[in-house]
Amino acid sequence: MRKDAIKLEETRLQGIKEIEDYPDFHERHRVFPAIFENRQHRRILDLASGVGCVAQRVHKLYSASLVSNDISYTCLRILSNLGIPTAAFDLDDSESAFPFPDGYFDAVITLATIEHLIHLENFVNEIYRVLGHDGYLYISSPNYASIIYLPRYILRGESFHDPLSKSSRVRYEFFAHVRYFTYNTLLNYISSFGFAPDTVYLPVPGGSTRYRALYATSKPKALIYKSLMWTMYSALSPRWASEPIICFQKNAEGTNHKFRKVLL
Repeated sequence: MRKDAIKLEETRLQGIKEIEDYPDFHERHRVFPAIFENRQHRRILDLASGVGCVAQRVHKLYSASLVSNDISYTCLRILSNLGIPTAAFDLDDSESAFPFPDGYFDAVITLATIEHLIHLENFVNEIYRVLGHDGYLYISSPNYASIIYLPRYILRGESFHDPLSKSSRVRYEFFAHVRYFTYNTLLNYISSFGFAPDTVYLPVPGGSTRYRALYATSKPKALIYKSLMWTMYSALSPRWASEPIICFQKNAEGTNHKFRKVLL
């Protein structure tokens, strides 16, 4: 990750002492560990865990050995306070391997991370290496071909993120995002490393910070919004969703398993 983005991340986290202070809980966080379904993971690696929105839920609600990775001092402190084992190493170091033996994990989680990285091949190859023979990868990235991004780009001719925004989150995304994936490019890119797509999960509005704020303001509006998104996700291709989570399986090429779409 770019050094200026790391500094912006620490600035954005100022004043956050515990996970309850974090203002950006997303639907992608909410769906864990239900997203594991019946796969019975025993060892899980959560890459770029942040303050632990996913890690805390997996740690509390799922019976598995969990290791969380990050390099932010603030994030590592919060994860440690949650009682979650941590591993501080740079995901974007093209010269270094992840500090784990081959085939050590049953599952790797990496949400909203790959768009921050320069050295993508080393990143995906290392995930492949540390996963067991039939291990699973859960990965997401903002889908810049989704409906929510298109109006600003097409109608106003503006980029996806505003570097002059008053929002620290928007400024951070402008400087931190160096890759602009779509659903299809992410699906095809990860598949090219020997992973087979297993399931795409579409998180429906229900527990994110934004949805809870809308629900507190107007319960009818929140329920209508949730129903509309459920209908759209049910009827349309995942290529229109803002941030699908794709589950891939290692060494599953040529199997008869059908690629599924699941709403959570």
